[in-house]
Amino acid sequence: MIGGKSFRGKDFEGQMRALGSQAMRPRRKDEPGRGPHLAPIPQRIESIFWSAKEILALERHGARTLRNLRVRLRARFAALATAVALNHRLGRPSRSLACCAA
Repeated sequence: MIGGKSFRGKDFEGQMRALGSQAMRPRRKDEPGRGPHLAPIPQRIESIFWSAKEILALERHGARTLRNLRVRLRARFAALATAVALNHRLGRPSRSLACCAA
């Protein structure tokens, strides 16, 4: 798991070991040594979230119930997967969705 500087402590690390996992986080100023360079990872995650919000129109979904939101999201994911598959077959970049938008 990759987390921020606050993901630390004996209890937390013990729980991670019990799950068979390891937490990677940047070094805090009060810790000796050097930590892994993780700065690009949160930026990439935020970029993916913003892209997904834009492509799936999550800010303006128009659903009035949770059930309706789920239906709309499934339809949008299916359309997105279809567009990516079509672009792959046509030899276009997979994220080139401008030609698929209506």
